[in-house]
Order: sequence, then structure tokens, then C-alpha cells
Amino acid sequence: MNFRQLALKNIQGNWHRYVAFFLSSAFSVMVFYMFGSFIYHPEIANGNIKAASMVKQVLFACQILIVIFSFFFVLYASFAFLKTRKKEFGLLTLFGMTRSQICRLMFYEQMMIGLLSIGVGIGTGMLFSKLFFLAIARLLQIDSPIRFVVPSQALLQTVIGFLALFLAMTLFAMFSVGRSQIIALLRAAKRPKKPPVASPWLTVLAVVCLGGGYYLAFTTSLRLILHLMLPIIFLTVLGTYFLFTQASVAMIRRLQRMTGFYYNRTNMIAVSQLAFKMKDNARTLFVVSVLSAVILTASGTIYVFYKNSDKQAMEQFPNTISFTQQGLTAPKGIDPEKIKAVLAAERASVAKELKIAGVQVPLKLDGSRASDTTALLISESDYNRAAEGIEYAAPLQIAPGHAVFSYPYRMSDIKLMEKGSQRTVQLNGQAWPLEMDGQVTGGVINLVGEASGLLVVNDGEYAQMMGKVPDDRKLVYYGFDLNRWQEHVDTVEKVKQSIPEDQRKKLFSPASIYAANKQSSSLMLLIGLFVSFLFFVASASMLYFKLFTELQEDDHQYRALMRIGVSVPEIRRIINVQIGLLFLLPVVVGAAHAAFAYKTLANLLSLNVWSYGAMVISVFALLQFGYFLLTRRAYMGQMKSL
Repeated sequence: MNFRQLALKNIQGNWHRYVAFFLSSAFSVMVFYMFGSFIYHPEIANGNIKAASMVKQVLFACQILIVIFSFFFVLYASFAFLKTRKKEFGLLTLFGMTRSQICRLMFYEQMMIGLLSIGVGIGTGMLFSKLFFLAIARLLQIDSPIRFVVPSQALLQTVIGFLALFLAMTLFAMFSVGRSQIIALLRAAKRPKKPPVASPWLTVLAVVCLGGGYYLAFTTSLRLILHLMLPIIFLTVLGTYFLFTQASVAMIRRLQRMTGFYYNRTNMIAVSQLAFKMKDNARTLFVVSVLSAVILTASGTIYVFYKNSDKQAMEQFPNTISFTQQGLTAPKGIDPEKIKAVLAAERASVAKELKIAGVQVPLKLDGSRASDTTALLISESDYNRAAEGIEYAAPLQIAPGHAVFSYPYRMSDIKLMEKGSQRTVQLNGQAWPLEMDGQVTGGVINLVGEASGLLVVNDGEYAQMMGKVPDDRKLVYYGFDLNRWQEHVDTVEKVKQSIPEDQRKKLFSPASIYAANKQSSSLMLLIGLFVSFLFFVASASMLYFKLFTELQEDDHQYRALMRIGVSVPEIRRIINVQIGLLFLLPVVVGAAHAAFAYKTLANLLSLNVWSYGAMVISVFALLQFGYFLLTRRAYMGQMKSL
């Protein structure tokens, strides 16, 4: 038997250890190749599909992320496999095999798995790349489908990149084994473990860090997020590390002092073993928990933007079609009646039609954004009429001599106009002092370039002010709201085509913004699903590696327990508890981190994100539970004595 045959036999005999690593690596190769096949597709590279330029950049960034993540994943897996085989390498050395021969054997094993992962990954990537192209073409609204090709550059990039990655990790593992002494290799699995001890101070530090990070995440706002983001991440990560390395041991020690619970049935065995397992697996649980939090936060954020793309567009630009006309004379270039005729021909139902006259006035803002801006002065009646049917816009009642500033962006934590502050409006040489009643947020009309906000005044005062302004200085706003406006993107385009070409820039519609946002958010959701699932498989595989590296040791322990009278069902119950905690505890911690991240997102966007976050967490928990069931089945199958 030569070395290649021996390496193949070793892989076959230890396939239960390698299968998770192989599947995770193959999935990484598959996603990397699929992204590369789109980036280097001839139609994309030649610029024939202009809408794909943004997707190309995002996929390239994702490729870099996959390579970086794969590097650390393969590095971790190499260490895990090396730990389980130190005794085996020691015995081979004792039987006369030289270190160079052991390194040669490792090289064959690692490269066989690497080449198999690359081959299977590229094969499945080719198989599913057509579906991937179809999905992107549909999201980009490309008329003709993207044809199936196998770009040579993507193929070479995938093969060379991952081959270099596997080769580098193999050489690193070979170097690590080559430096080890025989006695160290033989005793690697038999070193006695010290009883785990938790530091009270570090346990308190874990609670303080997590509590502080959660508090900052819960109370942060758009104005503070740039200053608090790094402290929140630092405190949460540090608290998570000490949660598993210190606080978990302290909690288990607390359970051991609860005699009523500790001495009940097999709890003493389960809890005692759990103390050592939590200490041994602390770093792995920490990494997986942080990865879970990243997956849940990123996926939840992308999903929120995907589901709220229309709402975000409407909060800033609530009218489906709008344009402005300088002066009160008859419209020149854009005729509202022609627009209504086109809408009627397209069977688009008009829910609301607006015609608001106002005047542009300079206005000074308060707060950190203190500056001079331009506001459109309108009456409270016109504002209330525009606000009808808008959920977030309440009707205003303004006393004479008072005014309210309406800001089109819903950022309630940013105060641009303090209540009680004084402003003076100059109109045709006459000063009008006004006491500000504060600000309201959220658009009621489409403000594009005419003004950055609305200055709403009392009806009587508005009439007096407008009487001092020449008709040619007045600005007239026209707006149309359509029922089910999301379905009328083509109708809006026909309206634009119906007006003179030199006037089309004056016509504005959020439908085009909505279509672009929906397209980009759909693409991000599709790409995010691939990357998130890759991270999920890799993080779950890390737990799988950790579990199977201790398989032989666990088997000896359970054999000893059976010899002293512990039954098979009791041992299975102990195994279920220990494996369950190993797989499900990171989900609980990651979900807690993600929940506070969702709260931060809700503060920033003024949106209710909990239903979307709960759905993402539920799907992730179900996937993790399914992986737990598969792993438990494989683990029980290897415990042949049970």
C-alpha cells in the first residue's frame, strides 16, 4: 500500500469527521464560482447589461469576504483535525514512520479533500449558475435571459484561489506536526484537565459589558450612532467572550451548589461534564455566537429594507406624480389636465389631487445642523389637506403669529427647529415675526429641489403674507396620488412621455425610486441569502468539528458510566442535553445580540422591525435545530457501544 492509498483509506475511515468540512468547503467554492461566473460573464464584462454594474461590484466584494472567511474557517478546521490525530501520528512515529513521511501523508489527505471540495463546488456551481443568472435577470428586469457560459477566468480564479488556500493550510499543519515530539503527540489526548474555575471579577465584567452594550444599542439614535457604534460592538464582543469563558462556568458552579437539582437522577453527571465542556468549548461557542449575531443582524437588516422599500419612498415623497410651476399664471409646458387624461386612459385611479400655492423663504435651522436653508411657506389648510390619508402626519392647528417647520425625513431625534424659538420672515420688504411651535417629520408633498422643508403658518396670516408677494414669485405645487401606485410604474413613464421633452425634468415621481430601491434590495436579499447561508453552514460545522474531536474521549467516559450502572436511555439523555446546549446556546446569545441590533435599526429608521426580525431569527433557529438533529444522529451512530 502506497501513501496515496493509505491517505484515501484514512479519509474513508474518518469520513464522519471530514464530511462537515467537505460540505462547507464545497459550498464556499460553489458560491465563489457562481459570483465569479456572473462577474466575468461576457455580456457583463463587455457592458452589454448596464444595470449589472452595481451587482458586479457587490459580488466582487462578496468574493473577497468569502476568501477571508474561508481562510479562517479552513485554519480552524485544520487545527481541529490535527488535535484529533496527534495520538495517531505519535503511534505512526513510534512504528518507524519518519516526520517527512507523516507530513507527506497529511499532504495527500488534505489535498485530496481540497481537490474534491473544489471539484464538487465548481460542478454544483455550474449546475446552479443558470438559475442564479435567471434570478438576477429577473430582478434587473432584463428582457432577454443571460445565457449560460463557463467563464475561463472565473474557473481559473476559483481553482487557483482555493487550491492555494488549501495548500497553505496543509503546509501550516505539516509544520505544526513536524515540530511536535513523539511523547507530546502520544500524551495529547491524555493530559489531565484542571477543574474549571471562574473569576468573580471577570464574571461581573461580562455582565457589565453586555449590559452596557445593550443599553447603548437600545438608546442610541441617528445623531449618536457614529460615535456609539464601535463602543457597542466592543462591549458586546468582550462581554460575549467572558460570558462563555467565565460566566458560564460560574452559572454551572451555581447549579452544582443547588443540591435539590444537582443530585436529582443523572443531573450530577450531566452538569459535571458540562462544566468541563463549556470551559473547553468556550472559544468555539464565542466565535459561533458572534457569527450568529452577524448573520441575524445582516439578514434582518437586508430583509427590513426589502420589505419597506415602498414605505421608505412614500415617507419622503408621498405623491405619486408631482411638479412645480413658477407663478400663478396658466401652466406652461406641463398641463395637469393632460396628466389626468393619460391617467384615465391607463385606468389609474387618482386617490388625491393637490394644488398648493406658496412662496420660497430663507429659514435658519437649529441644532448641530444650524444653517440657512430654503423653506416653502404654505397655509395650515393646505398642509392638512396634503396630510389626509398619511398615517404619520397629524393635522396642524396653528395660532396667528406662530409657525411649524415640516421636515420631509422621519428623523425624530434630530431637532432642526426648537419649540419657542423666534424666526422672522421677510416678504417684499415687510418683516413677519413668528414663534416656532417646533417641527414635524415626514413628507406630505414631494420636495425635490425647491425647498428642504415646509414652513406652515396660520391661514389668516398666510393670506396676508401672500398678498404682499407678486404672483410671479409664487410657487405652485401640483401633486397626484394613485391607488396601488406600485403597480403603475409604466403609467408614470407614459405620463412623462406625454409632456414636452424640455419639461420632463420638472416632473418627479417616487415610482422610479421605488423601482430602483426594490431592485437593489431584492438583489441584496438574494446575495445576502447565499453569504448568510455560507456563514451559517461554516459556523454550524465548527460546532460539528468540536463535537467529533472529543468523540473518542466521550466514548471512553460513557463506557465507564455504563459499567457502573448508568442505563443507555440515561446516557442518551445526557448526550442530548450536552449536544443541545452546544448547538442551541449560540443561537440564543446571537438572537439576543441581534434583537438589540434590531432595536438600534428601529431607532434609526423609525420603523417597526420586530416582525421581520422575529421571522429571520425563527428561520435561523429552525436551520440550526435541523443541523443539531443531523449531527446528533451522526454522533449517536458513532457511539457504537450505545
